Amino acid sequence: MAKDKAIVWFEEVGREDIPLVGGKGANLGELVRAGIPVPPGFIVTAQSYFGFLEQSGLRPQIESLLSALDHRDSAALQKVSEEIKGVIVAASVPAELAEQIREAYRRLGGSVAVRSSATAEDLPEASFAGQQTTFLNIIGEDNVVEAVKGCWASLFEARAIFYRVEGGFEHMKVGIAVPVQRMVQSETSGVAFTVEPVSSDLSKIVLEAVSGLGEAIVSGAVTPDHYLLDKETLEILEREVVVQTRELVYKADGRDPLHPNEWREVPADIGSRQKLSDAEITTLAEIVRRVEQHYNFPQDIEWAQESGEFYLVQTRPVTTLKVEERPVEELKETAPVLLSGSPASPGVEIGPVRIVVDAKHLEDVKPGDVLVADMTTPDFVPAMKRAVAIVTDRGGRTCHAAIVSRELGVPCVVGTGEASRTLQPDQVITVDGYQGKVYDGRAEASLAWAEREKARRAAASTLKTRTNIYVNLAEPELADVVAKRNVDGVGLLRAEFMVAQIGEHPRYAIDQGRSEEFIRKLADGLLTFARAFHPRPVVYRTTDFKTNEYRDLTGGEKYEDAEENPMIGYRGASRYIRDREVFRLEVEAIKIVHQEYKNLWVMIPFVRTPEEMAGVKELMAEFGLPQSEDFKLWMMAEVPSNALLLDKFIDVGIDGISIGSNDLTQLVLGLDRDNEKFGKEFDERNAAVMVALEALVKGGVARGITVSICGQAPSDYPELTEKLVGWGITSVSVSPDAIDITREIVAKAEAKLGVKAP
Repeated sequence: MAKDKAIVWFEEVGREDIPLVGGKGANLGELVRAGIPVPPGFIVTAQSYFGFLEQSGLRPQIESLLSALDHRDSAALQKVSEEIKGVIVAASVPAELAEQIREAYRRLGGSVAVRSSATAEDLPEASFAGQQTTFLNIIGEDNVVEAVKGCWASLFEARAIFYRVEGGFEHMKVGIAVPVQRMVQSETSGVAFTVEPVSSDLSKIVLEAVSGLGEAIVSGAVTPDHYLLDKETLEILEREVVVQTRELVYKADGRDPLHPNEWREVPADIGSRQKLSDAEITTLAEIVRRVEQHYNFPQDIEWAQESGEFYLVQTRPVTTLKVEERPVEELKETAPVLLSGSPASPGVEIGPVRIVVDAKHLEDVKPGDVLVADMTTPDFVPAMKRAVAIVTDRGGRTCHAAIVSRELGVPCVVGTGEASRTLQPDQVITVDGYQGKVYDGRAEASLAWAEREKARRAAASTLKTRTNIYVNLAEPELADVVAKRNVDGVGLLRAEFMVAQIGEHPRYAIDQGRSEEFIRKLADGLLTFARAFHPRPVVYRTTDFKTNEYRDLTGGEKYEDAEENPMIGYRGASRYIRDREVFRLEVEAIKIVHQEYKNLWVMIPFVRTPEEMAGVKELMAEFGLPQSEDFKLWMMAEVPSNALLLDKFIDVGIDGISIGSNDLTQLVLGLDRDNEKFGKEFDERNAAVMVALEALVKGGVARGITVSICGQAPSDYPELTEKLVGWGITSVSVSPDAIDITREIVAKAEAKLGVKAP
């Protein structure tokens, strides 16, 4: 959105426009874009406010009044506040801007709410909520112009001045935008929390409802109905119906913006009823759940109902969750944010930028450098090991850069869009892999917080749980180091990186007469893991290269077709059945290791049908590697058919499944997990994905097989891990960086369920 626009409509802005329209305005625009029902409206931008200050000549006068103020002197604070508000209200709105406001109001018409939206409001790290004024039931274009000016003046309420000084915010750098929104003539209204706000239970939704206007709840004048729902099923768990004897409604004339409401008696037979029917409760809960899914964070929402339709008039993040949060020091971070992207691997590190445009320049990356690239490939791994942090232009949290960074324990931010083009060689930056931010220079607050987070995770490293905590690995060089951690085995050993290090297409090795060499190199890699973790299990996922990845290996172009969509193409189990000779190489390598280390098991990826699983099992037996007591055979559960036909897959005869939540999510939702445009949509907590996860876990447990999960979800979402434990999952496999924190999450979940650790 152009920064010099004076008026914007809700549908023109989103969460990226906070500097222009403030937190409240950005959230309203974001909701409209997401298809959430919101009353229409426009926003007088923060740029208009700053322009008003300049054109009216008020800035020097306001700065002078604030400069000598002792904000802890209540009388002086109140006096300065009234003076500043007085000069703002007395000044004239620039004629051109005033006419634009009038024209926008004429398009909207009727009764409107004129609200304040500070440019740092409703942010989790600096919530200014409730410090500025709202004018309700405003009718008439001149009254709207005056209400906008009143919102500007409210930026200097005594409490707002005090808060800014205490929080270290510069008065004249905090702007204010003014959303103007069609009033909903509320028959019923209230608030909603997508988390139980007292206990911070993330699995619940709380709705509160009153007849009339929601201001009656905010003021505490009326006790609302209270409804508690299960967030996943939307089952109503509790309902408290309160008798309401009066309700707040808007005055008909709209002439008093400071006192727009009046009380009205509610007939006894109506006031004793449940304010929302059960069907309406479920409908509203579904709407607010969609809002949380859109923001990927619990929300505090204001809603209203008119003519049977629900409208959301405001949403903000819940900032009072009783979870591990960044300390207050983070609010005082002074380093400028250069870039933002997806937080792909936790940690915070500082170093000079080293931009790598292709694999030919990997040697430029020295120990301590920050590797910056458009995207990484397996060829980048040696340089990634030397780097202190990694930043990419493209990719999501399951891309190559993200996976390898988590294994290496290197902070990583992906999907920044322009890092390789905007950062400069040797520029010193701080990479915050927790938040997905890149700072200019040294970000002291983030670095300090990261040190405390390391200490907290270390404290969790001695916990014991009944649910096994496994680790996802691929790099043989990390086997000995990770094996020393408090981990119960390897739940996902990826073949792809070992094959990439061999560097040639297995079919090419066969045609060159070097099959034994290929087998030995792969066996050496497997042996490293089996030996390091013995006797703990090592679950090896057989090769799951896609055709485009195979083509990148030496000789690959000769043997691989160019597919339109490799992600759902020639891969996994179907490839083994069609190319027996190549699969035999892998089986021979497994046999060599299994002769000495019985802790090496096998997991078959991307199995579309029970017949494919049966065919692979028969092949392995034919090649001399049958299923047995000391050789377990698992299946990756990552295709929707695995959940839909789970019993038929189990009937084939498998010892366990491991849910690949990355592929499962993208296939259930039909989106590309590595496309940063879909970063917010790619979420394992989506209702459809959760249905599949529950079916797999409960179905597998009921049939007595091992049930694990090895996607990224348990590392990212504690509330999902709690659900998995509650459903009875056998093990959770996570990246090395998440071992300790996941153990802590599982331990808490087991304690809540009364499960005793061994």
